[in-house]
Amino acid sequence: MQDLHGAPTNHLGTLLDLWFQNRDSRGWVLGTVYRTQGPSYRKAGSMMLCDDLGRHYGLLSGGCLESDIQRHALKTLRTGKAATIRYDGSDEDDVAFQLGIGCGGEVEILLQPITPENNYLQLAELRSRLRQRQPVVFRQQVATSGEARAELRPLCASALGVDIPLQRPVLAENDGALWLNTPLLPAPHVLIVGGGIDARPMAQQFNAQGWLVSLCDPRPANARPAYFPNCTSYRCHPDALPGKLDLNSIDAAVAMSHNLTLDAAAIRLLHQRPLRYLGLLGPVSRRNQVLTLSGLPTSDQEKLIHGVLRAPIGLDLGGELPESIALATCAEIHSVLHRKSAAALTVQSSQAHPEVCSNAALPE
Repeated sequence: MQDLHGAPTNHLGTLLDLWFQNRDSRGWVLGTVYRTQGPSYRKAGSMMLCDDLGRHYGLLSGGCLESDIQRHALKTLRTGKAATIRYDGSDEDDVAFQLGIGCGGEVEILLQPITPENNYLQLAELRSRLRQRQPVVFRQQVATSGEARAELRPLCASALGVDIPLQRPVLAENDGALWLNTPLLPAPHVLIVGGGIDARPMAQQFNAQGWLVSLCDPRPANARPAYFPNCTSYRCHPDALPGKLDLNSIDAAVAMSHNLTLDAAAIRLLHQRPLRYLGLLGPVSRRNQVLTLSGLPTSDQEKLIHGVLRAPIGLDLGGELPESIALATCAEIHSVLHRKSAAALTVQSSQAHPEVCSNAALPE
């Protein structure tokens, strides 16, 4: 289901925005996968929302279980008590098996009512911190007596007795209670330098991932808000960006202005920032021209070439039109941000993980 002007509602940031705008006008339940065994479509830490109008937002399965989850959520709203439900795709008597779900694993889900009495499960504060680009650990108590509790902690495994960054959701017992500890990161922030026609599908691809997209182009005919409705546009030269945008908040950037001088300015501006990905549209020969125009020392140019700089941009997916380039570039950035190889899952699963049934990494 789409809401918030077409924003993708499967992403946590959009779910939180949707809930926040309607938090007191509807009854709400938070559904969270807290444990899985065997293959499953979503993994521990995945979340969805259900309201008292019988609607749900987000996915905890491939769409097969959501109606049944919604039915249980309405019961949770009536009782005001948290509950757990379990689906077993290998049990012929289980609703998951009867619905013909092919993954065959077990999924356990926590349903928690979101009310003023439980401080809205800290969701307002969670939304605020993520919007401020602060990573956190969202802790949820797995209900045993109907209690609905949630906490926010710094992004470390302090709940487990060690002070190291928490990389994956962890189910742990504390003081006799079972808690799901889910690390949550702000949505990736991507900067596009250049607002021409071919930047439109690029921005659309990034928006579809739930990423925060900023756009920079000083030329009056480019970067028009009507063509980039879900982006923050800066009608300025890249050199003027530091006074308008926190460049350290950018995770990835793509220079695609079709102007050597503008692209060189973008590279010069961003080369020492903590980027995970810096892309430059065009062939290697153009890359060399841009780097020369940037005026960077040869040592810095070499560091870029052997580091974060990608030129040409994108994975080798075939196609040469803007939509294909956008798809290939978005896929490449996605793999870099998630520290994945971009290899085919068919090859990976046949070699090492025959039970793979999910693309899930950290909850988004």
